[in-house]
Amino acid sequence: MTWKRAELLRPALDALLAATDAPERMRGDPVELPHRYSDPADVEVAALLSAALAYGRVDLFKPRLTALLDALGPSPAEVARNSTPVELLRKARGFAYRMTDARDVACLLYGAGAILREHGSLGGCFAKHYRKLSNLRGALGAFVDDLCAPDFTPITGKRAPTRRLKHLLPHPDRGSACKRLNLFLRWMVRGPDGVDFGLWREIPRAELIVPLDTHVHRIGRFIGLTRRKDLSWRTAEDVTRRLRDLDPADPVRYDFALSHLGISGTCAARKDARCCAGCALKPICKYWV
Repeated sequence: MTWKRAELLRPALDALLAATDAPERMRGDPVELPHRYSDPADVEVAALLSAALAYGRVDLFKPRLTALLDALGPSPAEVARNSTPVELLRKARGFAYRMTDARDVACLLYGAGAILREHGSLGGCFAKHYRKLSNLRGALGAFVDDLCAPDFTPITGKRAPTRRLKHLLPHPDRGSACKRLNLFLRWMVRGPDGVDFGLWREIPRAELIVPLDTHVHRIGRFIGLTRRKDLSWRTAEDVTRRLRDLDPADPVRYDFALSHLGISGTCAARKDARCCAGCALKPICKYWV
């Protein structure tokens, strides 16, 4: 059945997208960092690090990410693929951001390196799972399992990775919205459009799930994309289902604009005549309709 509200939302969201200055907004987004690289393997590894560590305030985590990538040198993929655990720990030495430290980063790089050695690329691994399972959620879960599969004893003193790696790599089967992993998938699958890279051509854009953060969730509730109050995989699917009614082939194309409407503080999270003046979403926002 056609969602009747779609015809109201589509022009408003298209206007928001058209008004979003992507190059300017990228300076406040972790996706800017993988754009430093030209080799697809380096883009993949830099994007995985940038997405996995993108929690909290961007002005706090982005400088630390920048310093980490600088420490890894011109080819993070080569470092992940060819370095020993001790070398990875040395490369990540000094990284600290909230609950994440050098051991967590070394585990993430070690898992990525194991995938690169076996499959040649992170995308090759993900595509293999997608072909076998025929759904994105299952493929994402299998991809997370592969990243956590090596013997991490040289890094952690036991076979399993650090407990904090589960925070960086949440598993969709545990109900998490997996915002940062879905962000990584958006970067890899959509585009190329100056923001997203479009490297993983085998994965359909239509299957992507919106990277549900607090901003997209809050604004989504304002404009009727969901009534759910929790930040869960089910809520991410709910928002994506409505976005798919607007664009079946590319449901997450509005994500960058929606998230930065919140990140920038342009959306006041309340009815505010001054802040809301000129907002493209004002005609469909619950505070003004």
